[in-house]
Amino acid sequence: MKSPVLGRALALVAPEGLLLVGIAWLDRAGVLPGIPTYAVAAVYATAALLAWRLRRTRVVLTLLALALAYPVLAPPATAGIDAGATEATRHAVAILLPLDLAVLALLADRGAFSIAGVTRFAALLSQAALVVALDASGSEAAAAWLGRELVPAAALGALPLPQPVLLSFLTALAVLTGAVLLRPDPVRRGFLWATAALLLAMLEAAVGGAASTYLLGAGLVLGVSVVETSYALAYRDGLTGLPSRRAFNEELLRLGSRYVIAMVDVDRFKGINDRHGHDVGDQVLRMVATHLARVRGGGRAFRYGGEEFAVIFAGKRLDAVVPHLERIRESIEGTEFTVRGPDRPRKKPKKPKPLRGERQVLRITVSIGAAERSPRLAEPEQVLKEADRALYRAKNAGRNRVVV
Repeated sequence: MKSPVLGRALALVAPEGLLLVGIAWLDRAGVLPGIPTYAVAAVYATAALLAWRLRRTRVVLTLLALALAYPVLAPPATAGIDAGATEATRHAVAILLPLDLAVLALLADRGAFSIAGVTRFAALLSQAALVVALDASGSEAAAAWLGRELVPAAALGALPLPQPVLLSFLTALAVLTGAVLLRPDPVRRGFLWATAALLLAMLEAAVGGAASTYLLGAGLVLGVSVVETSYALAYRDGLTGLPSRRAFNEELLRLGSRYVIAMVDVDRFKGINDRHGHDVGDQVLRMVATHLARVRGGGRAFRYGGEEFAVIFAGKRLDAVVPHLERIRESIEGTEFTVRGPDRPRKKPKKPKPLRGERQVLRITVSIGAAERSPRLAEPEQVLKEADRALYRAKNAGRNRVVV
């Protein structure tokens, strides 16, 4: 079973963080040549098209902001403006852009033509207009103000970026890291690593390097996050977080010559829905899924449909997995499930209010049927049907048991 620490680490870095690390390694090794502008534009356009298709307007707006900022974040020689104005403009963009990414990551996706969508688009255009005005002014005073020292720190002086820029990036990275740890989400993770790519681009440009490599990396990271979102929608159950029926069907195609399939059904689930409502039923399903996700013995749990779940034990014998199924059944039975009242907050408050009335505690149990591949049951569909028959035998025998 994957440890919680490892799970959180993977949720933070995979795959977008690993992609950025790979880009950085290739850049340091001199493998990547200078990235032309058209390559960056192609990556941004492709990622924006994917994001638009999946209605991830936050990503579309971010890619638009990156495209608008690209001439400024590129080396000064390609910017077409004098050095003083370039410095002020680059500092302004470097301060605004990471904060924009942090804010967009925390907002919910809205339609591009909704009030929220239009407002966000207008805010980005306003920032772009502000930067253009700053560039046109060519003010050295603005450059000095944006690059001023905030705190006397010798260690920060070794970095090639001014303190306001560093503060903006550190604030954005801290907010985004907390957001991803709080709720692992591909798009949030994409924003985190796109911000890291922007920081690397700024550091590279500050020492005379090519920022385009990491600007390309920011677009790639956001594009991969959209693909990950598409995968999650197709193969991850939105209610429980377990792999979905589609993922289960594809897993069946990859099984070898030895495996066990177990079918799990929540006992008397219809009565729970009828008596307490579908919200409570959803809470029950999430609780059961949490226990199933912790199954040991090499098992992998899936949401099969309705109140049914499935567990696949690849490369295992039936007698080896039954003890693990029994432990799961016992852990679900031993969990005290308190019905959430209409006035009960979703998060536990620091100072809980006294409960009104008597608590409603439900006894949640599951029935489990399992079957193993054998010469008689040679195909996954046959094993699945046999596990389903075992499940019905468990129901008929009184529920809350494992039957093989």
